[in-house]
Amino acid sequence: MPAALFSSPAAAGALAASSWRCRLGVGGDSLLDNTAQAISIEGRRLSFSVASKHSAALPILKDCSLCVPAGQLWMLLGLNGCGKSTLLKVLAGLLKPTEGTLRVNKPKSFVFQNPDHQVVMPTVEADVAFGLGKFHLTPDEVKSRVSVALDAVGMLKYSQRPIQTLSGGQKQRVAIAGALAEACKVLLLDELTTFLDEYDQLGVIKAVKNCVSSNGEVAALWVTHRLEELKYADGAFYMEDGRIVMHGDVPSIIEFLQQKQANYIEHFNL
Repeated sequence: MPAALFSSPAAAGALAASSWRCRLGVGGDSLLDNTAQAISIEGRRLSFSVASKHSAALPILKDCSLCVPAGQLWMLLGLNGCGKSTLLKVLAGLLKPTEGTLRVNKPKSFVFQNPDHQVVMPTVEADVAFGLGKFHLTPDEVKSRVSVALDAVGMLKYSQRPIQTLSGGQKQRVAIAGALAEACKVLLLDELTTFLDEYDQLGVIKAVKNCVSSNGEVAALWVTHRLEELKYADGAFYMEDGRIVMHGDVPSIIEFLQQKQANYIEHFNL
């Protein structure tokens, strides 16, 4: 059994109750010190609840602990309704945790599932440059940042294209380029490939992987339910019922999921 596997909520909580050093690497066996240089995203015992019709708090996230090192792409997996997107919004600061602590390097950027929610300017170049106004850069500096960011996501040759002529995957890459142009250290990506065809799916995930791999300062956390995307990840977290029940490298996650599937089949074959 992989060392990163948590067989119960109590065991999962043991990670959070331990020191501020995060278990990462092969099967979660190696340790990384929790320093600003090594860890870009860190949450400790995060919980989030909402008020129900009957006044009692309804728990959505339960005692979640995680960390993602700089220079790596990690994925957040789980069935629909398990709390993946809620956890991502907590990390982004869009929701305030009911309990727990978190630290996410800044600047950070949350990229939405639907790119039309954040791609707003008429051309690719103008959209990527849109957020740079607050930095008081010279025109040459803006142009340089835009070109570098578009090149990183494979969209430089489309810089003068009207936004409305782009595919969904190309719009996603433009949104990611906008974050890179602002020198974001953390990318929080919410099921970017849900509505994309296979070609665009591949283009978006390769763009993210390239950004992370070529710049050791950028970390990405990618919410997905597509297991085929795991091969591009450095590691992953698996959620069930609002809890992170397993984390580790890709082989460990795959072994865990295969065992769950085998147990499910065995149960119904009894």
